Amino acid sequence: MYDVLLSEDERALKREVRRFVREDVSSDFLREMDADGIKYPKDFVSRLGEKKLLGLRFPEEYGGRGLPWTAEVVALEEMGVLGTALSCAFAMPSIVGEALYNFGTPGQKERYLKPMLRGELVSAEALTEPRGGSDFFGATTEARRDGDYYILNGQKRFIVGAEGADFFFAYAKTDPAAPPQKSISAFIVERDMGVEVKKVYGLMGTRGGGTGRIVFRNARVPKENLVGEENGAGAIFNRMMIPERLTSAAGALGMARAALDVAVRYSNRRKAFGKTIREFQGVSFMVADSIVELDAARGLVYLAARMADRGGDARRLVSEAKRYATEMAWRVVNQAMQVLGGIGYTQVFPVERMLRDIRLIMIWTGTSEIMNLIIQHEYYKEVLRGRESERMIELDATDYDEEEIVYE
Repeated sequence: MYDVLLSEDERALKREVRRFVREDVSSDFLREMDADGIKYPKDFVSRLGEKKLLGLRFPEEYGGRGLPWTAEVVALEEMGVLGTALSCAFAMPSIVGEALYNFGTPGQKERYLKPMLRGELVSAEALTEPRGGSDFFGATTEARRDGDYYILNGQKRFIVGAEGADFFFAYAKTDPAAPPQKSISAFIVERDMGVEVKKVYGLMGTRGGGTGRIVFRNARVPKENLVGEENGAGAIFNRMMIPERLTSAAGALGMARAALDVAVRYSNRRKAFGKTIREFQGVSFMVADSIVELDAARGLVYLAARMADRGGDARRLVSEAKRYATEMAWRVVNQAMQVLGGIGYTQVFPVERMLRDIRLIMIWTGTSEIMNLIIQHEYYKEVLRGRESERMIELDATDYDEEEIVYE
């Protein structure tokens, strides 16, 4: 149905990625991932690279396909069927690649971006700190210049690929005395430059991605690995939030769709009181609600992707898409389990794994509450921009009556 939104090239890409998901990723592999039998799915990333499915948005000269965001959303929905760990492994080159392509030097693109898109190097993003959480600019990891090197000290946690990544895209404070937004720099830190894996977390879901806490202990990073300008990582961070959140939103569509499809097939076969359970309104209306929510979320995600493609300020729409799509997926997967009943709580069907996976995406890359902050902030700016509205916002409440506010 939603193919009406897609170009012929995007429909072909959907078929290609769906074929990869079905033929190249076995159920046994997914079960081994979920059992933490795999530290990091490097072979999966390598196969994606061989098929030129990584970093689809980047130019062909770097190993991408030069496709728009809408095409990447198509691919991410199909990858989302596999769960959050594998869809994250698929999306990470797009996220880290955003920084390297837009802010990196030619040498950095040659050494890191190209092999990353070929699936030969695995990247990870080192952003969150134990004390900071969503307070990115409150980072305490520091980088001190020492001749031709920066010396990094600090720690980052919740790093997907703490085990498995070849290099980390890390943020560190380079000017502690400056205002927070002008105090942080971005670095490419290779694992052997002084990265220590302090802890690998046991997770409720999203397993097999090597998620853990890393420590930089006098890590020596060549000055050539500074990305962008010193103390200029605020612009990089803001740019990277678009792919971080849009990839989460798009992956959520796939997980919700997969769970809904299981519930639909099951309810069409399972019988109770002499008829299939889909004939009971209690079941069929849950399915109907899920269909509506999934279609609405997909429309919002594609709208955000179109805005990103056009180069406009997509922060509000991307935040809306991330919040709504991830919360939608949580509700749809929950309802799928309810339709399945007791068997849905077992490992006979993958719905229980999806439920454990899906819970994380309302937290990572910005919680729903952080998305709300951005949404309202951006909308206030839009509504209050220009003409009398700017003057009115400065007035004290005692300066006018409600009746004086004119809505145009």
